Amino acid sequence: MQVMSPSRGLQGRASNFSSPGNVHVLFARMVLPVLACTTLLSGCIDVNVPDYKRPDTPAKTTWSQTAKALVSPADTITLDWWKQFHDPYLDSLVSRAIAGNFDIKILAARVSVAGGQINEARAGALPTADLGAGAEFDKTTRQDFSKQYNVATQVNWDIDIWGAVEKGVQAQKAEYRATEADWRAGYLTLVSDVSTTYFQILQFDDQIDQQQKTLRTNQQILTIYEGMAKNGLVPSTQVLTQRAEINRMTKDLLELHRARDLANNALATLIGVPAGEFTVPAGQLEKRVQIPVVPAGLPAQLMARRPDVVAAEYRVLEAYDVVGQAKLAQLPTISLTGRGGTASFALTDLLKSFTFSFLPSINIPLLDPGVRAHVKTTEAQTVVVEQQYRRTVMGAFEEVENALVNLDAHTKQRAELQEEVGHLQVVAAQVEAQLKEGVVSQLEVFETERTLLAAELALLENHQQLLSDTVTLYKSLGGGWPAVDVQKTDEASDTTAAHGAQREFTASKGATN
Repeated sequence: MQVMSPSRGLQGRASNFSSPGNVHVLFARMVLPVLACTTLLSGCIDVNVPDYKRPDTPAKTTWSQTAKALVSPADTITLDWWKQFHDPYLDSLVSRAIAGNFDIKILAARVSVAGGQINEARAGALPTADLGAGAEFDKTTRQDFSKQYNVATQVNWDIDIWGAVEKGVQAQKAEYRATEADWRAGYLTLVSDVSTTYFQILQFDDQIDQQQKTLRTNQQILTIYEGMAKNGLVPSTQVLTQRAEINRMTKDLLELHRARDLANNALATLIGVPAGEFTVPAGQLEKRVQIPVVPAGLPAQLMARRPDVVAAEYRVLEAYDVVGQAKLAQLPTISLTGRGGTASFALTDLLKSFTFSFLPSINIPLLDPGVRAHVKTTEAQTVVVEQQYRRTVMGAFEEVENALVNLDAHTKQRAELQEEVGHLQVVAAQVEAQLKEGVVSQLEVFETERTLLAAELALLENHQQLLSDTVTLYKSLGGGWPAVDVQKTDEASDTTAAHGAQREFTASKGATN
């Protein structure tokens, strides 16, 4: 803070401003001519503040893999959509992740930062005041030692007559809303990652169980081959080939255990627990998790729920406000400065006399090349965020279409796999009956069983694919968030802006309980 000495420059000005009428007259003589010149000069520059318009994107009314009859968006996906899998353990994992995941905490903290920056931007239109005190000591050769004490204050107010500061406030409000949408996107990503990782772990459990059964069958086949080789019924190469098959299957079993441990570590990190200190109990995917029915005719309007699309559009709105602020910055600014203070050579006399001054000033940046260049920069940045919004929308269309394609294809594949397993189960039963009658050998029974186990394993993998496809579809359609109409926020809603994300965060935690 600069400490002013009232004895230097403040004295002698008090008489000029001793009368309020003189202040008004002087201010009018300064301001009115400048405003007149400004009005003439402003006709040479563009200060038109653009109205927000959503960037145009290719229209999409429906999806290629759904029926024509549309359902209500509100009835399609709920906020706690993961509960449609009917797995209480998954519900508990999601609750723990929302409460303990550090990525979601970072996003929530960024929302708080953006809320604070709204007040910071608004402070640009408020007066500022400085208060200072100091002492000055002088000693010159052949001169007496001198000292002086002073106390001074200064009040400055840059009047936002054109609304440039308010434009900055509106831009920061849009950034706040975009940051809120970023938090929602992180929330969706977290829930989908927890769900798919959990499904993968259970799939590994099923695969490990199936692999162990297949390995036991192949070991029994090896025993038969070894007996046949001793009797010269099969060559020794047949035995070696079967042993190699067992080596391969043992290696695959070890790989499944490794993949399961890695997925478990990933899930531990997602829920905020150190890796290695959390383990999902072994289970069976089909018995634990049900595949929810995805309604036919999903409306394309569900895309308005997607938080990343909402965030991208709010940043376009922010860019519009920044352009408006840059254009209004080309107009003159009026500053009112008041100074007052006292000075004395003795502390006891410090408060006996006062001086003050009033200094109105006008700054005209019309010819400042930096200001005009900044306008061009903000306009170019608006083009960037508009293209980013279009890219986000197009990427969202692709993600939804891919999820629907995968879900449709895997559903059709499931029907074929179920028929395949059914056929092989009939064959296995018949071969088992023929074994009892002595028509076939035990080797044929084991071979049939091995083929059936492979088909059942493929069916289990398909079950996990359908679950993951459903999670991806829910995520790509924006989960259960309501549709958002991006527009300027009013003052009433802004009064609680700084706490909005925290309320949603708490409500979302409650929805999981």
